[in-house]
Amino acid sequence: MSELSERVAIVTGGASGIGAASARLLQDAGATVIVADIQDAKDAVGRFVRHDVASEESWKALLADVLGREGRLDILVNNAGISGGSGNVETTTVADWQRVQAINSDGVFLGCKYAIDGMKKTTASKPESKGSIVNISSIAGLVSGAGSIAYTASKGAVRLLTKSVALYCAEKKYAIRCNSVHPGGVDTAIFNPLWQAVGHEQGKAFVGSRHPIGRMAEPSELAEVVLWLASDRSSFVTGAEIVADGGITSGLMRRMPLAPS
Repeated sequence: MSELSERVAIVTGGASGIGAASARLLQDAGATVIVADIQDAKDAVGRFVRHDVASEESWKALLADVLGREGRLDILVNNAGISGGSGNVETTTVADWQRVQAINSDGVFLGCKYAIDGMKKTTASKPESKGSIVNISSIAGLVSGAGSIAYTASKGAVRLLTKSVALYCAEKKYAIRCNSVHPGGVDTAIFNPLWQAVGHEQGKAFVGSRHPIGRMAEPSELAEVVLWLASDRSSFVTGAEIVADGGITSGLMRRMPLAPS
């Protein structure tokens, strides 16, 4: 049997980037995958459901759909997010701040809240089941700079929200783990402004040079981390922050500007 056979996974933001790569690996491992995204996902693996992570009603509808059609929920990958630009504390508007928090922070909170309910229902009928929530944060949730204040704050919130959820589930003796992943630079659409400004290959080389390992990550490399956390191979891991950043936070933080100087 495949490693995740009979398990059901939701991947938010699964239409592209880390989400799409994670959905593909989870499906390859045997899981039934629901890709939940506000974008069209014509090439998505598994079943696509249009979903707005910032909407509580959308979360309620998504969980009702998954439990009604699949009968269970075992894995949630809270991956959906936006960059929010490079604004600092003086230039960021309240509207921009709230938009980033609604997707990157509120969306993860709502995902955890409703996934726990779905996973509890699963374990009530199938006591051998175990749930895993994987929240995609960022190195911006660990270290900061003068800019990108809304994004940094939202990813920092994901880091500590994850720990709170993990401790709560352990305290309640729910068979549910919760962990966060903190990527460095990954070749995804979040860097599109840079790719458009200087070209994909030049921009990718520039951002890669900011990492001690000398390159950016591919989405598939982060998907491997997600798969490990979703599977029983990480059964003793909860409340952890898994850093996959090419070494960038191991020494003095080197800022990643939007374009080569």
